[in-house]
Amino acid sequence: MYRSLLPLSLVSMMVFSCAQRDADETLKENIKAELGAQRGVFAVAFKDLTTGREILINEHETFHAASTMKTPVMIEAFKQAEAGRFSLDDSLIVKNEFRSIVDSSTYSLDAEDDSEKKLYEQVGTKRTIAALIYDMIIVSSNLATNMVIELVDAKKVTQTMRDLGANDIQVLRGVEDSKAFQKGLNNTTTAYDLMLIFEKIARGEMVSKTASEAMTRILLDQKFKEIIPAKLPADVKVAHKTGSIGGVRHDSGIVLLPDGRKYVLVILSKKLEDEKSAVNAMAKVSEMIYKSVTE
Repeated sequence: MYRSLLPLSLVSMMVFSCAQRDADETLKENIKAELGAQRGVFAVAFKDLTTGREILINEHETFHAASTMKTPVMIEAFKQAEAGRFSLDDSLIVKNEFRSIVDSSTYSLDAEDDSEKKLYEQVGTKRTIAALIYDMIIVSSNLATNMVIELVDAKKVTQTMRDLGANDIQVLRGVEDSKAFQKGLNNTTTAYDLMLIFEKIARGEMVSKTASEAMTRILLDQKFKEIIPAKLPADVKVAHKTGSIGGVRHDSGIVLLPDGRKYVLVILSKKLEDEKSAVNAMAKVSEMIYKSVTE
């Protein structure tokens, strides 16, 4: 009587798989411990695009999107440009008057509350759509954002997210619509949905390969680097978009390793009592995940 034996290679793969699961579970617990030392609510979504490994913590928890919603707005702008609705080289007249989604009353943005101020000095002049998108992402210009949202329509941004399988990202409005804010009409997101859209960008599947590559180049120029890139080696590139309001700090994007491998990482937070300490903890989580991929 002969007993069927598993090939040695298959046994080795099974042992490796079990070891990897154990290592990932340990990593997940270490991440929870790091973030659990902070007063606040956190979510993490990580996916290694080479191996398919995932670490998911509170991935479907809803957060105020803050400026992370600017990535979906950029995606919609590239989508409409590729469809021929306009060219990214077309120009818009810079303005600072927008309509509330509550009652269509007008409101303006205050340069002192914006992370980018030069655009306010250019009201009445023309800027290309491409330049506005660039400022919206790399320095998180609220004024540029509101102009791009008005161009592409927030409802269409949300519908595109649904078409992509991001079922919880909600883009309702531009920035500083105080009447909408008072009624709780806010842009929202989850770590899981942001992971989905960044994965598509990283794989060249967002709108088109050319558009994905163009969006990646913009995201690589991000000026705010306190979270995902903060504790990573200088030769590691991060194409990402941050977001922050009171008690909220986010980062989301693609980590590109020198050997060509990529992974997506999203770290969201809310109800923070000590933002500086929380940001440091979130940066440590990014470092932990980097080490798990490379060591």
